[in-house]
Amino acid sequence: MQWDVNHLEWTRKPKNCSVTDSKIEIVTEPHTDLWQRTYYHFRNDNAPALQMETSEKYFSYTVKTEFADSHHRFDQCGVVMYLDSENWLKGSIEYETEEFQHLGSVVTNRGYSDWATTSIDASVKSMWYRLSRREDDFCIECSTDGAVFHQMRICHMWEAKDTVRFGVYACSPEDSSFRAVFTDMRLGPCMWKAHDGQAPDQEQE
Repeated sequence: MQWDVNHLEWTRKPKNCSVTDSKIEIVTEPHTDLWQRTYYHFRNDNAPALQMETSEKYFSYTVKTEFADSHHRFDQCGVVMYLDSENWLKGSIEYETEEFQHLGSVVTNRGYSDWATTSIDASVKSMWYRLSRREDDFCIECSTDGAVFHQMRICHMWEAKDTVRFGVYACSPEDSSFRAVFTDMRLGPCMWKAHDGQAPDQEQE
C-alpha cells in the first residue's frame, strides 16, 4: 500500500485548492468546521477533507502541515480520518491568540465529539502528524522535526471495522480564511508497535 494522490477523494472539495504528488494546498473558507454535539450543543460538518481509502488493518500515515497564514481563532489544519458525519478523528493545531495555540485532537464516536488539547506557543507554524491503525484502534502522534514523534491520543473507533478513509483537512470555523500546505506525505507499515506490558484479557465465553 502506497500513498497515491491519484487515489484521493474529496469530501466537500474547497473552491481554492491544488493537489500534486508532493504537495496539497487548501485555502479555507469561512465558517467551515467539524464538531458534533458535545458541550457546545451544535453540529458542524462542512470542513473539506482529502482522503485515501483502505481496508488495510495495520498502517501508519505521516504528513507535514504548514500554516504560516493562520491568524484567526480556531483556524486549523491537520490529519483526519473522516468516516461519516458522526464518526471521525482529527489531529491539528488551532490558532487562538498572538500568544498561544491549541495542539490537540478530536475523536467523534457515534455522534459525540471530545477535544483534548495542550497549549503551545503561537510562533509554531508547522507540525508533522502520524496516524497509525491497529485494527479498530488508532494512535495520533506529532513531531516538530518529522523524526521524533510524541503520542497525542490513543482511541477506539466503533465504526472502523473494515474500510477507513484518512488524509488531511483544513478549516476556519469563524469569519476567516488561510492557506494550509501539506507535504512529506508517507504511508507504510504500522509504526505503532504492539503493547509489550500487561497481556490482553482472555475473552469470556
